[in-house]
Order: sequence, then structure tokens, then C-alpha cells
Amino acid sequence: MKRRLFALSAAGVAGALALSLSACGSGGSGASADGVTTIKFVAADYGSNGDNPSQAYWQGVIEAFEKKNPTIKVDLQVINWNDIDAQVKTMVQNGDQPDVLQTGGYADFAESGLLYSVPEVLSVATEGDLIPAMADAGRQDGTAYGIPFVSSARMFLINNELFRKAGLDPEKPPKTWAEVTAAATALKKAGVEVPLGIPLGKEEAQAEAFIWMMGNRGGYQDSGGAYTLNSTANVETFTQLKSWVDAGLTQQSPASVNRTDLTKNFASGKVGMLNGFPGQLSELKGMDVTWTAMPGRNEQSPTTLGVADWVMAFKKGGHKKEIKAFLDFAYQKEHTVRFAKTYNLLPVTQSARTALQDDPAQKALKPFLDILPTATFYPLSDPTWPGVSAQIKTQIGSAVSEPQKTLDALQQAAQQAGQ
Repeated sequence: MKRRLFALSAAGVAGALALSLSACGSGGSGASADGVTTIKFVAADYGSNGDNPSQAYWQGVIEAFEKKNPTIKVDLQVINWNDIDAQVKTMVQNGDQPDVLQTGGYADFAESGLLYSVPEVLSVATEGDLIPAMADAGRQDGTAYGIPFVSSARMFLINNELFRKAGLDPEKPPKTWAEVTAAATALKKAGVEVPLGIPLGKEEAQAEAFIWMMGNRGGYQDSGGAYTLNSTANVETFTQLKSWVDAGLTQQSPASVNRTDLTKNFASGKVGMLNGFPGQLSELKGMDVTWTAMPGRNEQSPTTLGVADWVMAFKKGGHKKEIKAFLDFAYQKEHTVRFAKTYNLLPVTQSARTALQDDPAQKALKPFLDILPTATFYPLSDPTWPGVSAQIKTQIGSAVSEPQKTLDALQQAAQQAGQ
């Protein structure tokens, strides 16, 4: 996979959404003379390098749906993540928005009044099956517009073999920052190339920073939605990260290291500890590792980073009834479980989560499924977040050198974005 749930910052007009896959059926939406209504559905492609394209998944769902609902046709278009942003933006500008969109973010569309609310296009049973923390992340000004589609969560990952080499017990992973310091110091003495991986390169710096901030009960915004990038808690967090960098316990320059490269180094046995995600499971097969809750300043972090992609329904076509029928079908357990298994991601419904937890074949995924309800999300409902997130990605790595100065600058930029 490429971006998707690794970053998931509710990107601007469409999300963090180059090859466009062929559409299924003729373009356009509306009722035909024979009483059949066509709804347009645009979705992002979760395949990688041509493998497991989402086109095949959605065609299977749509064929089953149309068989049960002969008066509704679904016109499918699957677009690569690199292109979906621009293409959907053009559709909306031209007044040709789809009836249903599955992508990375909903906030701009909701603020512009283009979307149905969730209760208008999901049955009570389907909406009630959504994991509460995720459903709440789809709200803007108290009203739900974003429907979580698929999710991921982060956990602390350690290389058990390297831990033992350093005289550490992998069954007692670090729970506090002090314990992280002690473990990283031991790993360094044992010759581990990167005792503690902290990727603050532009690929996903906003995620790495948020994880460590939450371990000190900090974050990007307060409960009222005001940005708090330079809060005392966040400055303390980056002061701690700086101390690890200065002590040579991390890469030499975290701001120039991306997550993808660091996870490859972990898989090759060069990294002792880092913040990991479910997408690593396939490349870690055969490795002796431990997944655990995030270490916090004085105790294990009470939360973890949750990320999600979204479904939303546009009002322009007026096909509320048909959209509701399709979404209720698409969110049935059998479909959501299959999608999660296909792409090594986490489900967004309680029924699918339970099914995967009870599946012996999904043992490796179970730690993430267990921790998922504790997840905290980016401020996805804030239309300014995509722009602020983009600045964080490219600038917050400097905070491991100058915590206060860097966070003050980002705070000023975030406040200006909200004016």
C-alpha cells in the first residue's frame, strides 16, 4: 500500500487522495425510463503496484447489491490515491460530484454544505455498529457527516532478538520515557544501529509527533478546537525527543528520515524500537517482535493514534434513499471483514472487529483490534487541519533541535489558518 491509513490527515477538499482504473458502467447518475436509478460511486484504490486493486473488491460488492436491488445501479470509478484529490476537486467544481465518495477526508465538503448527514444515509442499525471513537471523529459542529470506512492504529514495536542481545527482557517492554531511555541506552551499548526510531521526515511527521505528544497528554488542539502546538506539554515532549537525539539513541537526523525507510530498517534488524502499524505485519513474518501500548512520560499512554479513511454522501443528486440502501449493504459484516483481511487494515464496525478478534487466522492483528477503541484521531472535522498538517509534516522535525522556536512558529501558522 502507499499512503492511505499511514497518514490519513483528512486531506483538504478530498483527503490525502496515478493511474485511474476504468469505470464500471456508464457515467452519470439518475433515474432511467425503466425505473432504474443509477448512483455514482467514486472510491480510492488500496492496491499496491497493481496488486489487489480495489476495483475487483467493489465490483463484487456492487454485483451482489444490484442482484438484491434491481432498481438501483451503481456506477463505479476507482482512482489511484495520487490522483483522487485532483479529480474529485474537478468533479465538485464542475457540479458533477458523485453520490458517494470514499477517500481520506470529509471536512471541506461538510463545511460547504454539500453532504447528507450520516443519519440520513445510514440505518440506525448500521450507524450503531460503528466503533464509537471513529463515529465521533466524523462529526463537524456536532453533526456526523463522515462515515469511517477503514482504520488503523499504532502500537510500540520492539525487536525481541535485539532486546535479548542487550540484556533486556522483551516481555517487559518500556512503559515510560525513562524506561525507553534505559532500553535505548542498553541497545546502543550492544551495538544496535538505531536503538529508537523516530521518523520525523515529511512522509508522516504529523503522526509521529502526535503519538509522542499524547504520551504527555498533549496534542494538536484543546477540547474547544483551538490549536495548542506550542503548549507546555508539547514543548516538554520535544525536549525529551531532543535528549534522545542528542544522546545518539536515534537516527542522526530524524527530520530527514521517513517512516517507510525506517520500517524497512526495522525489518532488516537494524532498529530496536519504534512506533509501528498493522501494515508492517506482512514484512515482519518470521521475526520475533513484541507489540505493546505506547510508552508515555510517566505511564503507558492511555490512548493511541487512530487513523481512518471516510465515506461521504453528496446531496446534489437527491438519491438519499438509494445511497442508504447501498451503504447499508456495503457495511455488512461480511464485506467489511473481507476488506480488512485483503488490505491488512482494521475495520470500523464493532461486528467486524469482533469477528476478526475471534478468527484464529488473524492472531497477528489482534493487538491492534484490542487497542482500537482507545484511539484518538487528528482534528479531522476542522477544515483548516489539512493545511496545518502539511506545514507540520515539513517543519516539525526541526523541533528536535529547537523545540520552543519550532512549535511557536507552527502555532502562529495554525492560528492564522483559522482566522
